[in-house]
Amino acid sequence: MNTRDAAPNAPSTLHWAREGADAGSISLRDWLAHLAKTGRVATIDKPVALEHELAAIAKRLDGSRAAFFTRPGKHAMPVVSGFMAKRAWIAEALGIEEAGLLARFSAAVAAPLASKTVGREDAPCQQVVHMSGIDLHALLPIPTHSEHDNGPYITAGLVIARNPRTGVQNVSINRIQVHGRDRMAILLLPRHLYAFQRAAEEAGEALDVAVAIGVDPLTMLASQAITPIDCDELEIAGALHGAPLPVVRCMTNGVHVPASAEIVIEGRILPNVREPEGPFGEFPKYYSAKEAREVIEVTAVTHRRDPIFHTIVPAEMEHLLLGAIPREATLLAHLQRSHPSVKDVHLSVGGVCRYHLWVQFDKKREGEAKNVILCAFGAHYDIKQVVVVDTDVDVHDPAEIEWAIATRFQADRDLVVVAGAQGSPLDPSTTVGLPEDAPAHLQGVSAKMGLDATRPVAYPAHVFTRVRIPGQDTVDLDALIASDNGALDAYLACNHG
Repeated sequence: MNTRDAAPNAPSTLHWAREGADAGSISLRDWLAHLAKTGRVATIDKPVALEHELAAIAKRLDGSRAAFFTRPGKHAMPVVSGFMAKRAWIAEALGIEEAGLLARFSAAVAAPLASKTVGREDAPCQQVVHMSGIDLHALLPIPTHSEHDNGPYITAGLVIARNPRTGVQNVSINRIQVHGRDRMAILLLPRHLYAFQRAAEEAGEALDVAVAIGVDPLTMLASQAITPIDCDELEIAGALHGAPLPVVRCMTNGVHVPASAEIVIEGRILPNVREPEGPFGEFPKYYSAKEAREVIEVTAVTHRRDPIFHTIVPAEMEHLLLGAIPREATLLAHLQRSHPSVKDVHLSVGGVCRYHLWVQFDKKREGEAKNVILCAFGAHYDIKQVVVVDTDVDVHDPAEIEWAIATRFQADRDLVVVAGAQGSPLDPSTTVGLPEDAPAHLQGVSAKMGLDATRPVAYPAHVFTRVRIPGQDTVDLDALIASDNGALDAYLACNHG
């Protein structure tokens, strides 16, 4: 079977979608309508400043309700934030239980669906077209988020580009500072888009790109898949939807974008041009420095009639979870290839869903947990700390992890330290002792720490037997607890004094 022709375990329709909708055509608006019907959208209909105030309100609502701003700044275009701020919501968007998130995402990565190209008449994202006199600040309500951010940033744009050598597309989310009417500075980390840009630059050419803003939650999630180069994440989005994703060719270049997107900015990354970008409050909850970055020259802006602008508040749950779930799925698959007894993984919120990995492991032999730790370090350079626990420990519960470390770990026996390894360049602790202008090849050097918090395979008596009370998980409290405290009140009244 051609893996691009089927998506195993994919629902043919999603239960929350509008009646009669094709799976591949489900949009951001469908998801927002569902959240609104279930009381998970807070509408702010008073004027809100784009500088700091909008982000402050969205942050206060983070994880409880999405924020929908009808009057952001002086714009008539509304802004939405926080519609993917809980793991349970992301699972709900996929039409599955939360426990099945990683398996469902992995299945989509393994069996992508080729996208379906549609004409402009079937592409809502091209209902309105701006190709001259473009002023991004006037067209779009772009917020300034954190206190020391160097201006307004696009934080929820899917950056789509084609490999100049193969023509295969890549999708990523990059921070983009809008510092001119039609110019934007973009952060490129050493991944696929960076490779595309360097290949085009070496040939003396610009790299055509598009920035799609306001896409559905499944396409947002797919954009963060960790795959080899030349795997189009829009095809993974199709697999998550259970049908080919409708895409349309841009007006000024050959990039294909989600047809149901709210807004698309078309442009090109200029060769051998760098302009200042930053500082910016990043996912580790610190600011990255001001540096010279690549520049996008805007060639067109297209959008729906009455579009909705999506912004992600940096370092909050929508930001963290979008990166966490695809990484967890990739890490789990990587670990299980060498260690089939790995059962589950979790990137902790305290570790900004990037740096701290908790691994549930069914240990059969002493020493295995240390091998798992070393395997995890090699799986992704962001991983800074790994804790391996037994199958009786819930890796999604921080208190359980801390308990396992407290009672099953000894530093002189169970600690693994790897010095001088490549880590995240955005981790500020890696910059200690480096000059401000340190070259890129010296940035992000980190120490890695692994904790084997598993109990011994064999132990005497009940030394490592976990305390449990029979029936504690099955007792029916609702059937036993009275609806009021009348019996207690009567007893206290009769026996007072």
